Amino acid sequence: MKKRIIILLVLIVIFSVGFVVFRTFHKKATTLEKVKIAEVTHSVFYAPLYAAIEEGYFEDEGIDVELILTPGADKVSAAVLSGDVEIGFCGPESSIYVYNGGEKDYIQTFAGLTKRDGQFIVSREKIENFEMSDLIGKEVLVGRTGGMPALNFENAVKNSKIAKNDINMNYSIEFAALSGSFIGGEGDFVNLFEPNATKLEKEGYGYVVGSVGMLSGQVPYTAFNARKSFIKENKDLIKRFTNALNKGLEFVNENSAKKVAKAILDQFPDSSANDVQTIVTRYKESDTWYENTYISEEDFKALEDIMMDAGQIKEYVPYDKLINNAYNE
Repeated sequence: MKKRIIILLVLIVIFSVGFVVFRTFHKKATTLEKVKIAEVTHSVFYAPLYAAIEEGYFEDEGIDVELILTPGADKVSAAVLSGDVEIGFCGPESSIYVYNGGEKDYIQTFAGLTKRDGQFIVSREKIENFEMSDLIGKEVLVGRTGGMPALNFENAVKNSKIAKNDINMNYSIEFAALSGSFIGGEGDFVNLFEPNATKLEKEGYGYVVGSVGMLSGQVPYTAFNARKSFIKENKDLIKRFTNALNKGLEFVNENSAKKVAKAILDQFPDSSANDVQTIVTRYKESDTWYENTYISEEDFKALEDIMMDAGQIKEYVPYDKLINNAYNE
């Protein structure tokens, strides 16, 4: 009897080792499909995407992701439309602008990631118990006119019952240059994504005083898009891509900030583990990420409401034309 148990255990070990070797060999032998993504910025705000990369979820789906930093949603859209990248990662407002511009093979959003703005308001002076009224009469660097960062800040101002003209909103500075301009002395406040906000604070140039996302409310803030024709012709790829993203969202939402920070740290070589953990904690507390990649019609309408209030669009764009949830089911 004892001999049989030993033989059984040996067989189990052999089988287990053989399975691991086979799986490893199979992974190496399988050619991964290259997918280029134009990402609007590189931020801990997008932790689920980086978790999906670092935890091997894209590789498990047979995909090799290449991230290409492309500051500005307008530039991301241009990269998608030109064919320089297969997939864009930016605010869904970009697809609305492209659609309204008359593009026949327009851009569709097929997977959501963040459900509110990820900017933090940084003050040049320390403010205890910050309120939006502290911005009255001050200059705020808000980014490009019509972009999601600026639109959501405008919505936060509206929600705070403050007249837009009571705040000097500076739209003249490119998204990528906001930190540098503020450090150089321009503006009383600046809206920044992480890790830039924390970095600026640590270097003594300002103080994080508020969250634009919490003040503005829930919208599909950053999402993945592609040309309508590309999605139609690459259904299996889009499905596998979405599967990996959903695993990344699950990982980030269900694990501690410390574990998430450890998983994505290699994406931020200039940041310490403590800083990344602090930032992940901030975003968790702000209820930043979707539970899955599905974008509801209600959320999309909330985005269009903001754009209409800002005068960026005059009428609603059909939800079912620009949001493709077929791969989220």
